[in-house]
Amino acid sequence: MLSYQHVAVDLLKDAVRIDVHAGSQVSPIWVGDGIAGSAAAILDGQGVGRRIVVSSPTIWRHHGDRLVRALGPLEPILVPDGERFKNLQTVSRVYEALIRAGADRASAVVALGGGVIGDTAGFAAATFLRGIALVQIPTTLLAQVDSAIGGKVGVNHALGKNLIGAFHQPAAVLVDPQLLGTLPRREFRSGLYEVVKYGMIASRALFDRVARDSKALFARSPDALLPAIIESCRIKAEVVSQDERESGLRRILNYGHTVGHALESVTKYRRFRHGEAIAYGMLAAADLAVARGALADVERQALAKVIARLGPLPPVADLPIGDVLQVIRRDKKVVAGKLHFVIAIQIGATLTLDDVTEDELTGVLERLGLSR
Repeated sequence: MLSYQHVAVDLLKDAVRIDVHAGSQVSPIWVGDGIAGSAAAILDGQGVGRRIVVSSPTIWRHHGDRLVRALGPLEPILVPDGERFKNLQTVSRVYEALIRAGADRASAVVALGGGVIGDTAGFAAATFLRGIALVQIPTTLLAQVDSAIGGKVGVNHALGKNLIGAFHQPAAVLVDPQLLGTLPRREFRSGLYEVVKYGMIASRALFDRVARDSKALFARSPDALLPAIIESCRIKAEVVSQDERESGLRRILNYGHTVGHALESVTKYRRFRHGEAIAYGMLAAADLAVARGALADVERQALAKVIARLGPLPPVADLPIGDVLQVIRRDKKVVAGKLHFVIAIQIGATLTLDDVTEDELTGVLERLGLSR
């Protein structure tokens, strides 16, 4: 179901291709240093027509010249970045720009940016003219290993994260670690927490790699970084290929996200980088698993040690437990009144629970350090 092949495209002699199989559609992920420079050849090969770039002013300033060299003259649609701008108002701005640019069903949106840009531009592509092609060129580690892959696009609502969205598989994803060179350390660390998540749900070897090679990863050494990115992409592609619309297996990708999304929501998306919130969510899930006797405490300690080694997390002591619980009740993972809560039963394996009580969650959040 999952395929790899080494290909020669323009500037690169070797790149790794990982395919996501979604129904009859194949959505390729190309991973390699400098792969963004081969964008024209890849998109031509995928039959992608007129390309309209959506990015943010900061990202375009850092990487716009590189994309122009790859694709030719471009007039980008620039929108604000950051979780608080991941909303329908920003999508409306993209719609207006697409209309003014004369976009039609042969056009493609090229999302150049992190997870917010990818999700927002992706939702615009999924819904403009009932759906036009989407290309993801992620510029953050978190987007490269997670949000740009799998076809989930959408925006936040004031009452919850990612409550408005669609499934829209990209025509191509170009994962270029060279684009991470301008990424601030905190944003890079946020992505590493997501890599840890993949280790927790599917790969002890990946988890151990992050624990062992954290210094080399922060130094962005290709020998350490590229294998971690490829393995994370492989895991997500394999899961999505088996369960595109999150009816079963794909729920494991939500490990750490129930509490993590709630923390982002109650702080109005201003305090946490996404990966930081997920780090707290993973700690909460591990605590719950230990309390239930499903996870050995030594495994929980290993997770806590890796998270602590990667760097400090924002404070949570001032956040009321009741506010977080209120958001969790509205979580999109609540189905027929039951919250589907993913726990790890060992590093590299998971279990989904549907009987977690509010008393249990209250205890977990209290031990995490939130206020009564």
